[in-house]
Amino acid sequence: MKSEKIGIASAFLPLIAASLVLAGCEHPADTQTVPSAAAKSELSDWPRISSAIAPNPAMEARIQGIVAGMTLTQKVGQMTQTDISAATPEDVRRYYLGGILNGGDSQPYGARFATFAQWRELTSQYHAAALATDMPVRIPLIWGTDAVHGHGIVRGASIFPHNIGLGAAHDPELIAAIAAVVGAQVRATGIDWVFAPTLAVVQNYRWGRSYESYSSDPALVREYAAAYVAGLQGTFANEANAVATAKHFIGDGGTNDGVDRGVNLSNHLQMIKVHAQGYVGAIGAGVQTVMVSYNSWNDLAEGRDHGKMHGAKSLLTDVLKDRMGFDGFIISDWNGIAEVPGCKPDSCARSINAGIDMVMVPEQWKSFIANTVEQVRRGEIPMSRIDDAVTRILRVKMRAGLFDRKPGQFPGSESTLQARPLARRAVRESLVLLKNNDAALPLARNRRILVVGKSADSLRNQAGGWSLDWQGTKNKNADFPAGDTILAGIREAAGDANVVYSETAENVAPSDFDAIIAVVGEGPYAEMKGDIAGIQSLALSSRYPEDYAVLRKVSGHGKPVITVLVSGRPMYANDLLNLSDAFVAAWLPGTEGKGVADILFADAPRAAQHDFHGSLPFAWPRMPCQASFDDSVEPLFRRGYGLTYANPQRLATLETPSAAEGCAPR
Repeated sequence: MKSEKIGIASAFLPLIAASLVLAGCEHPADTQTVPSAAAKSELSDWPRISSAIAPNPAMEARIQGIVAGMTLTQKVGQMTQTDISAATPEDVRRYYLGGILNGGDSQPYGARFATFAQWRELTSQYHAAALATDMPVRIPLIWGTDAVHGHGIVRGASIFPHNIGLGAAHDPELIAAIAAVVGAQVRATGIDWVFAPTLAVVQNYRWGRSYESYSSDPALVREYAAAYVAGLQGTFANEANAVATAKHFIGDGGTNDGVDRGVNLSNHLQMIKVHAQGYVGAIGAGVQTVMVSYNSWNDLAEGRDHGKMHGAKSLLTDVLKDRMGFDGFIISDWNGIAEVPGCKPDSCARSINAGIDMVMVPEQWKSFIANTVEQVRRGEIPMSRIDDAVTRILRVKMRAGLFDRKPGQFPGSESTLQARPLARRAVRESLVLLKNNDAALPLARNRRILVVGKSADSLRNQAGGWSLDWQGTKNKNADFPAGDTILAGIREAAGDANVVYSETAENVAPSDFDAIIAVVGEGPYAEMKGDIAGIQSLALSSRYPEDYAVLRKVSGHGKPVITVLVSGRPMYANDLLNLSDAFVAAWLPGTEGKGVADILFADAPRAAQHDFHGSLPFAWPRMPCQASFDDSVEPLFRRGYGLTYANPQRLATLETPSAAEGCAPR
């Protein structure tokens, strides 16, 4: 596999390595690990980090002069970011808006599938409007987008595996290469800023954003953070570089019971050693923006409740800016200031005083500007805090080269949206082989293959959330013109005439085939909608009974059954594992489903062109209600587990405890 690597990230490796040295830890181990005594001592407090992007005195003097010439209204306008569905280019000009974004369901002109030309046309209009104000020095706009696994909102763009799959690959050079492509994709459409990488270190799989996390191993998250930022931003010497965002600060992956926007109960050292490590890597690599998390942090051990992160000065200013040395700007999340007690979506002096520099106000932005201006005039927000926020925003815009760009000038072309060989390679590296009894894999080509399961022919399920729309639920195969299903890959590998597909295994005789491939798993979801709440279990067969039903139909006929699980988190699947001769965790592979078949089939008899590369980025549950792990709970497979063709092992029949009564109240 190493010979396949694309050299796009090689120039960034020294920068990545430097950020890891700053963290005082080694590279991630292949299994569950505990920091050494030396590492524990080095991680006892918030570290001071030297950014790869050093301050520029001449730039700082220029910024100071610009800020001195701005009115209060202009300054607050720069601190405001709204959605394209709620503000026109004329609004940008009139109100001096500093930022714009397209939310997960927002596209140019309200279209479901805006064309590449329409993206370029509209971004040009917004950027031109920002440079048409009456300000003495006209300040360019910065446009952000959630390109969390490729420029997924643009039809025809390559969509990469979600982070959980990339975590299984354990390949920072791959991450840097993907990030560089994402930068080129968004810049080709006129966008400057990517709301990625997500640096959550997920502790509970009930959380609906688990697939946005690379791993439960903070060392891997730290390494990937540095690689992603280096790949996306570079040194801003290339027109295809974009501004990165480290998110969500801090502790979003560790909320109690995995509740979205819930409370993190970590103690001080746990927050530093686990949830802060991604920010160590990202800041060291020069990340320019940090997005605040919706969660709160209550450190019960020290008796200190920091409250909602959007109002936590102790974290945003005292830790992130002052202790860790972050000199970019902090952006709130979508209406995140409304999470703070006493605040509303359009009014929160406490958030700005806490250290938020740009506020994402997707709808009520006009009243936000008016309210904030009035709060400054009443003395509720010091002018020094406003000036600091605007200084940071201008610093990022200058560093990113936005002051030097002209509207309507784009790097790349529509073909820049596609990076299919890299995306296919990423799929291959992300797959984890959990079971392969009696060498059921690899499969010989030109054999009769029965394919079953709802996810075999579903780009919607492959791509998951944040794909063409926020939750990813509106999509059908035709919506992905530059993608292939897993079924398409199987047909290509085995020969179309040798493959029969029956989603539910109705009216087919499994014994008539040489092998059966079942592609099952979760449907798409994103934040808020994806939580497994209440007493519900993580049992796949309970959540998706059709998957268990189809496996029951095809197993026990004397033919090998290969199950491919498409999911955004580890799932309890002992019953499905028992019905399968081979079992592959494919996570959410994105648009290049053929990457799955690349691994499943041999080129020559029993000789695979590609062996399995991935290992589990999270432990795998043994019990239906096992959503998190500690030293007292033994998972079915520990983090780092993964079979290869070169290293086979046999998996015995597993116990299948029932979850019919649900899980005990938590």
